[in-house]
Amino acid sequence: MTTQEVANRLVELSRESKWEEIYQELFSPEIVSIEPKGGPWGTVKGFEAIAKKAKEWETMVEEFHSMEVSDPIVAENFFALTMKSKVTMKGQTEPTDMDEICLYNVVDGKVVSEQFFYTPQPEFV
Repeated sequence: MTTQEVANRLVELSRESKWEEIYQELFSPEIVSIEPKGGPWGTVKGFEAIAKKAKEWETMVEEFHSMEVSDPIVAENFFALTMKSKVTMKGQTEPTDMDEICLYNVVDGKVVSEQFFYTPQPEFV
């Protein structure tokens, strides 16, 4: 797959919340996932670590209200997109708006790294 094809497929699956399919179909087994400094996860490597991070995230969320994923911007073997969501975290009464930029690096048709840019919120750490 080209970088554009990987980007388009990741956006398609993200919009359907098919995270496991993204990992299995598009990610390298040695995937590196980088969260912002001050966030709860830091940097993790590999499918198992990403699956653990996803499960931890799910346990923090009481309710997902909405999610919006932008079309990708592609340059060589990189692509970026934005994800905006509204969630109610456990222990909170009001929904929180979350907004992040996601950057992906593709090598040989697989995502080898993902990096997220957002301001960590202290109550989620």
